[in-house]
Amino acid sequence: MITTPEVQKIYADIQKQLFYLIPEKWDKIFLYASVIEQMEDLETGELFFYYYPKGILKKNPINVYEIPSKFSLNEDEYIHLVQNLYDTIKELRQIYKENSKRIWSNITIKLIGVKFEIEFDYENLTHSKYSNTERHIIWKYKYLNIPLETFSKKERKLIQKYLDEYVVDISKKETYTESIYKRPIKNVLEYNREKKEEDDEDKEQFEEKMAEEENKEKLEEQQRYTYTKKERKELKKQYSKKIEEQKKEQEDIEPIEPLADTVKSQILNHL
Repeated sequence: MITTPEVQKIYADIQKQLFYLIPEKWDKIFLYASVIEQMEDLETGELFFYYYPKGILKKNPINVYEIPSKFSLNEDEYIHLVQNLYDTIKELRQIYKENSKRIWSNITIKLIGVKFEIEFDYENLTHSKYSNTERHIIWKYKYLNIPLETFSKKERKLIQKYLDEYVVDISKKETYTESIYKRPIKNVLEYNREKKEEDDEDKEQFEEKMAEEENKEKLEEQQRYTYTKKERKELKKQYSKKIEEQKKEQEDIEPIEPLADTVKSQILNHL
């Protein structure tokens, strides 16, 4: 088993991603993931997890793939986050592949109370007698404490067969336990709500800025119009003043003309 700081960081990342993916308070989380190597380094596998909501009346576990519809989340975006979690688990396995002689095929993670527990299973899933669907049913019975009578007849028959054949093989399992990651993590619902509030706030600020710019333009237009009106008034005033001056000059010239005629007449008579 590897317990390097790099591995412990991945454990913390797995916990944080799980906390983020669950949109409500919970009591317990159970996760299963497998990685099966195929030809040409192709890896296949699966991931699913269940959680028990906090509260006396909420006893049934919630499947990860029910969360988007239950909480009105974007399904594609949510599944992308689940895929990121699976990629983190594959990173963990890659470290084991590079640094250990034993490479696990599947893990079960349990978060209960203040304890984080990860169970490594070294079963060869390529040659397993059970399909992925059958392993899922058996896993649910083993870890989720679901009563046998709640399963279908076919499922009960499968579980009973498993129980009859099951032999504990300590060599095929290892368990690691540590304290749960305690720093608070916002879940996807809280994050989306806060993001929406931030987006709404940004939108409101943008609209306020646009309205401010529009009012500024209107004010500038009004100022331009007011200035032009004043200018016209001033020009009109100057024009009126000039007309008055011209009129006054004309009035001053008119008395001189008859006087000039009188002087001219007197000179002619004198001659």
